[in-house]
Amino acid sequence: MRKLSGVARVGWLGVALGGAVALGVVGLQRGEPVNALWLVVATGFVYAIGYRFHSAWLMATVLMIDESRETPAIRHADGRDFVKTNRWVVFGHHFAAIAGPGPLVGPVLAAQFGYLPGLLWILIGAVLGGAVHDSIILWLSVRRGGKSVGQMLRDEVGPTAGTIAVIGLLGILTMLMAVLALVVVRALAESPWGLSTIVLTMPLALVMGLGLRGAGGVRTGWVTGLGVLALVGCVWAGKWVSDVPTLARMFTWDGPTLAWSIMGYGLMASILPIWLLLAPRDYLSSFLKIGTVAALAVVVAILAPQLQMPALTQFIDGSGPVFAGPVFPFCFITIACSAVSGFHCLVASGTTPKLLASEGDIRVVGYGAMITEMCVGVLALVAACAMPPGEYFAINLRGEPAAVVQQITALGFPVSEKQMADLARSVGESTLIGRTGGAPTFAVGMAQIFAKSLGIVGGGAMAFWYHFAIMFEALFILTTIDAGTRIGRFLVQEVLGWLWKPLGQVNSWVGSGLGSLLFVGGWGWFLYQGVIDPQGGINSLWPIFGVANQLLAVMALSLATTVLLKMGKGKLVWVTLAPLGWLVVVTFSAGWMKIFSPDPRLGFLAGYDQALAAGHGKLAMAQATNAVITGFFLVLVVLVLGACGRIAWRRWRGLSIPPVTEERVA
Repeated sequence: MRKLSGVARVGWLGVALGGAVALGVVGLQRGEPVNALWLVVATGFVYAIGYRFHSAWLMATVLMIDESRETPAIRHADGRDFVKTNRWVVFGHHFAAIAGPGPLVGPVLAAQFGYLPGLLWILIGAVLGGAVHDSIILWLSVRRGGKSVGQMLRDEVGPTAGTIAVIGLLGILTMLMAVLALVVVRALAESPWGLSTIVLTMPLALVMGLGLRGAGGVRTGWVTGLGVLALVGCVWAGKWVSDVPTLARMFTWDGPTLAWSIMGYGLMASILPIWLLLAPRDYLSSFLKIGTVAALAVVVAILAPQLQMPALTQFIDGSGPVFAGPVFPFCFITIACSAVSGFHCLVASGTTPKLLASEGDIRVVGYGAMITEMCVGVLALVAACAMPPGEYFAINLRGEPAAVVQQITALGFPVSEKQMADLARSVGESTLIGRTGGAPTFAVGMAQIFAKSLGIVGGGAMAFWYHFAIMFEALFILTTIDAGTRIGRFLVQEVLGWLWKPLGQVNSWVGSGLGSLLFVGGWGWFLYQGVIDPQGGINSLWPIFGVANQLLAVMALSLATTVLLKMGKGKLVWVTLAPLGWLVVVTFSAGWMKIFSPDPRLGFLAGYDQALAAGHGKLAMAQATNAVITGFFLVLVVLVLGACGRIAWRRWRGLSIPPVTEERVA
């Protein structure tokens, strides 16, 4: 780390004190609303200090980054999966891949506890947990030829742990892809604006990929500039399409058609060379994502809206109407991608390590993308908490309008049917009551903030920004689907390689094609069942995703801790051991409660008994399936933890352990 001058020290001390003051106001002010500007200021200072000092220390002391060392993109270059890529293109791909629905939806749902628990978890978890998790897994994979977490566990811990990990990774990722795709189907099924915009980005990405190919970075600037202008044109064209009846009908697709189309896109993104479609589309999408989020931050800073949700609500005891469960552990499960997310380890050991041109880029890509996502999560929390609480809860509670507003008002958050009807009319919807899942809530909050910034709440401004936000959220999720499908293909090929080694080679067209078909077929089947049976199927698996996602992080941090011990870095192992210990407590507490809680709203087995007694056989089967799958994932992770613990024990006792398996470079 470079030593600071006297002036720089004073400046950074001012930043630290400013952040402390902002957090103090947010955490301690009671009795009157808190201005959202304090949250933005606190987040900005945490971002600056974390990236300037914590990331520099992590790279220099723990990872000991070697910029002269060749990366897999250079050593194994094949023009398809291993491609040396400009760091900002890789940043765009990585950020777009990890920033799916999580940083938008998770904080919105957790807002039922109040703004304070979610804010503190996002800021602390992202810097000390998520950024460490993402950076170390990316570094481990780069040092091991771009291998996945499952492969690295197999090499560093043993074949049993690796096999168990790959099975768990595949199971969790299959369901995750299916549910994310289902969210996209629901978002775009009645949105010709959103669908036409996203369709137009496909050929644009292909043109950009061809323009950037083989340029050695020379054309990156002007190709990016033209691409961003064309992206803005796609958004404008989508709005124009929605206003032309003939074109609007052409881009109004039903659920099954959209499902098959998303499967086809996932298959293409998995098989085609990464530089041709996936990387440039994710890079392009990141401009819309970051640009919109930055605009939201600027507007919040200018308007400085008051947070209408209290710091803590009465629902921290688990009685919340949005979802069941107390603030511990469910705040830390609901908010994942903005703080710590296991899905990130799949990207950090999947597509991204095969693109990095230098180990030095790990700081920008691994650490930088994670804390950028932290900012997205805080702004989503602001959008939800700046709304009138009655509207927030009414949007997220199913039922007849009269019964919903009566229940919410009785809970102490007044709202009326007329108020909700006027809100729905202002965004061009027939109703907003019962629009659960978090995405519509974020869209309404974002629309209200942007419309107020223009001083025009009526006259179609709210409707414009609401539908823009829905398209924006669908774009967020779709970039996770394409990267996730390619990562799933790598995992399937690992398994195929156990059966016949040539199929496991990522540069094999036969292996990659077969792996892609099998993986897309897996999540595509669940997706289609969810589309044709919207009351069951994959929807019933939503409650376990938070637990499953954080269990992935537990496996990844177990690997990182084991490797640091094997490398003789025992004095630094607390860097991964602290977030690992926290996540073990959180995920296993949540998993136990989800299975065995006597509250039917929370516990799967209690829900099974209740549904069975009421004669709802299909719902009972869904609850039983949830319990079995959650228990299965918990057992798999216990086995991986045990295998890693065995390595640590043997090292402490001075017994033989598997050697460190870094690739040797000339």
